[in-house]
Amino acid sequence: MLLMSLDCRPHHRTLPRLAAGACVLLTFLTAFLLHTAPARAVSIGTWNLAEQHDVRVAGLLHDLPDGGFHGERPLAGTELRDALGALATTLGVPRIPAIPDGSVSVAGFDRLLAGQLGVADTAAQVQHELWKAGLDPAPALGFEVVARALGLRDNHPANQERFELYPTQAITRAEAAHSLAVAIRWKGTAAQWAQDYFTNFLLPDDTSAQRQVLRLAIAKIGMPYIWGGETDTASAYFGGQVHGGYDCSGFVWRVFKLGHLTWGAQIHGRTAAQQAAEIPKQQRIRLDDVHPADLVFFGPGRFWQRATERRIVHEGIALSPDWMVHSSGQGVYISQLRLDPWRARRFSWARRVLP
Repeated sequence: MLLMSLDCRPHHRTLPRLAAGACVLLTFLTAFLLHTAPARAVSIGTWNLAEQHDVRVAGLLHDLPDGGFHGERPLAGTELRDALGALATTLGVPRIPAIPDGSVSVAGFDRLLAGQLGVADTAAQVQHELWKAGLDPAPALGFEVVARALGLRDNHPANQERFELYPTQAITRAEAAHSLAVAIRWKGTAAQWAQDYFTNFLLPDDTSAQRQVLRLAIAKIGMPYIWGGETDTASAYFGGQVHGGYDCSGFVWRVFKLGHLTWGAQIHGRTAAQQAAEIPKQQRIRLDDVHPADLVFFGPGRFWQRATERRIVHEGIALSPDWMVHSSGQGVYISQLRLDPWRARRFSWARRVLP
């Protein structure tokens, strides 16, 4: 969706399951408060002072010798080595080896932190399944998939989207503090949770057309969620996009339309609701009949109802009836579809774009 498409699913570790209406109300109330509350000087280095405090207290990251935490500065490899060593001691597990000395990219940080949390086997399983399906995953993409499923990244609110980082950019100390604070909150259960979550990560044999779509889709894993975003970089067109990245329907637009795929000509609407409404009701697809590369739509709207912006509030691209890739609170990442009771209940219908 263009204006408010963030998947409103509560985090499985931190919030109770909210009713759909309360979740939408909370989202709009948050946006209202952001615009009406007295302005505070929030910067790329100070947006998460509470988490910076938490990792100091936990002994994972410390103030720099010249004074202050300096969340805006790149995290040095030596600092990461010390942080993961302290985390390993806290968790009572061995330290992982081979941490570089220089600055570390966001993707590299995710790989190392997820590895320290003990998810290497699960990441390898995900990587192999993506490779076996012919989707040409980038090296270590399995770690990024698992890291984002664990909630290690953060989605900045609309008025702070300039703080977002690309996967290839050097991670800042503030972003690292967020991820390390999340890692602490897992309290040693991350590895088992990830293993259970991805136990049934199995992808079917795809057609050549499906593989073409899904290769492009998974190549975007790790890109940030940006309201109204549909391009890889900032754009001055259509009111401006302050940072590269995508909202949920913008991700679909990027894959099918801006990716110059032949089948994208069938998609005309930009929002999730518009794309869901472009097919007659008799062409709507139920969850059990979803195929790879189908568009999957979510919201309070039911299978027989008319698609409206209130009823269809999120969309993604199916990898199978059980898994999807989409842009939401963790940026572009992979989530359960039919296997997740919450998301399955919020499923409205699917749309087949490929022949």
